[in-house]
Amino acid sequence: MFETTFKNIDDRLHKDAGCSSELDYVEQSSWILFLKYLSELEKDKADEALLKGREYKQILATEYEWDTWACPKNGDGTLDHNKAMTGDDLIDFVNQQLFPYLKKLSADHDDQRTIQGKISIIFAELRNKLQSGYTLRDVLNEVDMLKFRSNIDKHEMSHLYETKIKNMGNAGRNGGEYYTPRPLIRAMVQVTNPQVGETVYDGAVGSAGFLCEAFEFMKAKELTAKDLETLQLKTFYGKELKSLAYIIGTMNMILHGIESPNLLHANTLAENINDIQEKDRYDVVLANPPFGGKIRAEIQQNFPIKTGETAYLFLQHFIKTLRAGGRGAVVIKNTFLSNTDNASISLRKLLLESCNLHTILDMPGGTFIGAGVKTVVLFFDKGEPTKDIWYYQLDPGRNMGKTNPLNDKDMADFINLQKTKTGSDKSWTVSIDDISQGTFDLSVNNPNKKEEAALRQPQAILDEIKALDKESTEILNSILELI
Repeated sequence: MFETTFKNIDDRLHKDAGCSSELDYVEQSSWILFLKYLSELEKDKADEALLKGREYKQILATEYEWDTWACPKNGDGTLDHNKAMTGDDLIDFVNQQLFPYLKKLSADHDDQRTIQGKISIIFAELRNKLQSGYTLRDVLNEVDMLKFRSNIDKHEMSHLYETKIKNMGNAGRNGGEYYTPRPLIRAMVQVTNPQVGETVYDGAVGSAGFLCEAFEFMKAKELTAKDLETLQLKTFYGKELKSLAYIIGTMNMILHGIESPNLLHANTLAENINDIQEKDRYDVVLANPPFGGKIRAEIQQNFPIKTGETAYLFLQHFIKTLRAGGRGAVVIKNTFLSNTDNASISLRKLLLESCNLHTILDMPGGTFIGAGVKTVVLFFDKGEPTKDIWYYQLDPGRNMGKTNPLNDKDMADFINLQKTKTGSDKSWTVSIDDISQGTFDLSVNNPNKKEEAALRQPQAILDEIKALDKESTEILNSILELI
C-alpha cells in the first residue's frame, strides 16, 4: 500500500509544472508528509493526555490542522468534498495563509528545541512549488491514506523515504551531498559502537542517515523505558545549513521513530571552535562533510588551520567537539592523506598528535554515485596520540556504480578484520615511526598487493612469436613425415 501511494505521489508531482526533478519531488512531498505526521502526533498526544486526565493544548490552531484544511472528513470518515478546497482556492490558502502562519508559529525562532520552533524553521525557508491546486488536492488525498501511528507503519515509511532520498542522490546534482551509501554508514556505526547513554553528533547532517542508522543500531539491544526515552531526547544531535537537507533530515529521523529530532538549522562552520566548551562536546562523531567549497576568509578565522577546503574545517570542528575518549568516523577525500600544502600537513599532524587514528578505510571509486571522487574513512579516538594505523583497502571485485552499488556483504570482511586489526592481502599496519615527521604522509600503499607483471618490450614479444612459429613449423613437418 505505502509503496503504491509513494509512486502515485511522485506521478502527480511529475505532472506539475512547478516540480522538475527528484529533489523537487522529495522537497514537496516532505513538507506535506511532515504536516500529516504532525496531525497523527497531535492525536496520539491528545489520547495520552486524556488517559492521564490532563488537558492537551494543540500545537496548531484549528483552521490550520490537517483535518480542517487538507482533508476534512464526513461522519463516515470519507473526504468531505464540500469543505475540501481545490484549484486556485487551495493554492491561495497554502501560499498566503498556511505557510505564513507556520513560519511565524514560534515567537522565538532561536528555540529550535521545541516542535513549534522546528516547524517555524522548516517553513521559514520552504515554499510550495506546486502550481496546480488540482495536483495538490490529489497529493493531499494520497498522503492522507498514509498512517504513522504504529511502529510497523513507521518502519515501512522510513524504508520508502530512504529510497526517495537515494533516488534524489542518484539524480546527478551533488549526489553524495544528500546520500551516503547505507552499507558504509552501517559499517562506520558498527566500528564506533555507540552505547545508550552516549551522545552521537553529525555537524553536516544532510539527510540524517548517520543518526538514523545509529538509532537503529542502538535500539536493537534490550532497552528499558528509560533507555528508549534517552534515545528519543538526549542522544542524537546534528546541524545542517541547507534548508532542503534540513527538512529531509528532520523528516527522515521522524519516520525512523525519533519524534522531535535535535537538529539545528545552522552553519556549523560559523562557530569559532575556540568557543566550544565541555558541555558542547559529544561521545561519538559520525559524518560525511561536504568536499570542496569556497569558504570566506571570515569563516576561516574560526579555525587555527585556515583553509578554503570545507572538509578540512569540518574535521577540525569534529576533533574539537569530541570528548576525551570520544570516537570519530569521518569520510574525507583520499587526497587528504598525501596533499603537500601547509593546511593538509598541519591537519594530519593535529589528527595524529591529538587522536589515535587507528583505522583508515580506503574506498573504491564509484562508492558515491555522481560525486566523482575517491574517499577514505578516518576512524579515530580522541585523547591519545597515534601509535599504529591499520589500513584496509576495500576491493569488491567489480566496478562500482548505479547498477552495482555498495552492499553490506562488501563491508563484512572489513568489519570482521577491524575488530582485531588483522593483516591480510587487503589490510596491513603502519607504525607512526615509519611515517614522515615532516609531511605526515598517510598514503594508502598496500604492501601485500601482488605485483603485476611488467610490460614487455615489443621486440621481445616479436622474437617470441617468431620462435613459436618456428617450433610450430618443425612440429608440423614431423607430423607430415609420419604420414
